[in-house]
Amino acid sequence: MFHFEKATRPTLYFIGVTTGKSSIMKVFPKWAEALGLENTAIKGIDLALHAPAEDYRAAVEFLKRDELSMGALVTTHKIDLYNACKDMFDYIDPYAGALSEVSSLSKKDGRFCAHAKDPISSGLALEAFVPENFWKNHGGEIVLLGAGGSSLAMTLYFGQERHGGNVPKKVTICNRSTPRLQSAAKHLESVAGRFPIEYIHNPAPDGNDAVIAKLPPYSLIVNATGLGKDAPGSPTTDAVLYPEHSLVWEINYRGDLIFMEQANAQKEARGLHVEDGWIYFIHGWTQVISEVFHIPIEGELLGRLSDIARSV
Repeated sequence: MFHFEKATRPTLYFIGVTTGKSSIMKVFPKWAEALGLENTAIKGIDLALHAPAEDYRAAVEFLKRDELSMGALVTTHKIDLYNACKDMFDYIDPYAGALSEVSSLSKKDGRFCAHAKDPISSGLALEAFVPENFWKNHGGEIVLLGAGGSSLAMTLYFGQERHGGNVPKKVTICNRSTPRLQSAAKHLESVAGRFPIEYIHNPAPDGNDAVIAKLPPYSLIVNATGLGKDAPGSPTTDAVLYPEHSLVWEINYRGDLIFMEQANAQKEARGLHVEDGWIYFIHGWTQVISEVFHIPIEGELLGRLSDIARSV
């Protein structure tokens, strides 16, 4: 169990699995300086995958009560933490309620707030590399490997009415266990009319290979499993065959990233665009920092923070 110590200066927490390995530990002090938050610290809270509910509740209780604990970014544990602690929040934003997940914990006007930032941050990251009118022009599909919060958030993003007819022909979500698939289907009912959504139980990577092999050209395949970062391995095998001219997105930026290596091996032959999780990392963190410290981060400031992160 993590040992909680009262913060002695304003502190932002990072709730994850292996937080000490994240670049944010080196990046945040530089960002804090650029944002005028020089006296602010960052501290990791490492919890086991699918930790006991009491561990999540202990972390949230500490953050809620400790005066100088300003808030937290939550990764990996977004759904489990929400389910264990939803009664402890004074405010739950619409995305968090719709997805039953939390990626941002913050305080405002005496209230302890839970936000789900992934529909925003994943959307911004996708818009940085998915060509304009990609779905409308090519009729491709999407396969999301993993049924966690990131996959749900992306599906909500693609289903937004503002995209009009520029939506994928179909979204398929694959996962190793069935309970997460059943939960995903429930949470995505609001966008089920925008495009067909199929939920597939694939306990082994070769099942994902088979799903990917059936995709049309100009599709998008995303590793949203955590494999390669939070746990070793890849959700696909070395035998996976990607559809031509497709986009392959590894949403992690650190770790073994075997999934990304498998895609890069076919990049030239299949005409793939292979993207890592760096832009997602930047948007994910800046969205939460903006919420926690009530500082708008966009435009030139966002670009400056990205440059700082790359230099570190």
